[in-house]
Amino acid sequence: MTIRINRRRFLIGAGVTASAAALSGCSWLTENDSVQRVLAMAERLTMGSQRFLLSDQALAREFTEADLSPVFKSNGTHRPDSEAYAALAENNFADWRLVVDGLVEQPLSLSLADLKKLPSQTQITRHDCVEGWSAIGKWTGVPVSLLMMTAGLKPDARYLVFHCADEYEKTLDGSGQYYESIDLVDAFHPQTILAYGMNGEDLAVPHGAPLRLRVERQLGYKQAKYLMRIEVVDSFARFYRGKGGFWEDRGYEWYAGI
Repeated sequence: MTIRINRRRFLIGAGVTASAAALSGCSWLTENDSVQRVLAMAERLTMGSQRFLLSDQALAREFTEADLSPVFKSNGTHRPDSEAYAALAENNFADWRLVVDGLVEQPLSLSLADLKKLPSQTQITRHDCVEGWSAIGKWTGVPVSLLMMTAGLKPDARYLVFHCADEYEKTLDGSGQYYESIDLVDAFHPQTILAYGMNGEDLAVPHGAPLRLRVERQLGYKQAKYLMRIEVVDSFARFYRGKGGFWEDRGYEWYAGI
């Protein structure tokens, strides 16, 4: 347990240091080739060690309702700044659809009502933000594995790319649009869900309404909010800057395991 806690603190602390460096203008840390090679080596070691020492099905710790945090800050964007999202929210997301496509046998287009009719699960877990704070919340949603089995994966499927409604910055190549990705190991983990409920209520806008990813063995920036589309791919190299996520494109590690 001591090793696990110390590793968690190290990862969060390292993320805070990287964020502070970027904010203070030390962008050379994420642009320097030598630094990038060291970070990539460390990430491979982290991923390899976690998956060697722990089963692919090993669970993140779950808590009780008595442990729920009285305040759960919203990480990242608090509300997507687009007319399209505003229109969806105004209509209580009745017109919203989640698209599942890419390397699947049967593409899906599901409304929020469709998702709520599917088998669901509820879990109380801790969210660890790279900014250094943690909170415990109760999440209800649909297992990602269920949607993947329903859609049917093609043989060359390797990753799930989550396309989101929030845009952090305006860019010509679209790289300011938030996105994330996970591999099939994490996609089929029993605690990886698409959450539409938080603490017994519908997911609120600041927390990612109408749907967000919960991949409980990873840091907070992997928990993509405002989901619009899940694209199954063989590689994420063609997306934006090719690192597998908005923050990963800016120097964060892709496998943010804790």
